[in-house]
Amino acid sequence: MLSLLKQTMRTKILYISILLLFATIDTEAQCAMCRAVLESEEGQETAKGINNGIVYLMIIPYVLIGVVGYFIYKNKKKSASIKS
Repeated sequence: MLSLLKQTMRTKILYISILLLFATIDTEAQCAMCRAVLESEEGQETAKGINNGIVYLMIIPYVLIGVVGYFIYKNKKKSASIKS
């Protein structure tokens, strides 16, 4: 019964993680001064480029932390299986 509950919880966590991974929201990631300068431009192409650059710069640290966390998890799991 307990293992079934754990499996159900893992499945829910997996589904929620996938949902959050693919759910996106358009964000405006500019400071007030950058926004004021870029809104005066016709076409808004530069503003879109600046927004994308800011979002990419924000994402990179989270990806790096995730990769490091994954390798730590794999190493701990590997050392636990060697000790058993």
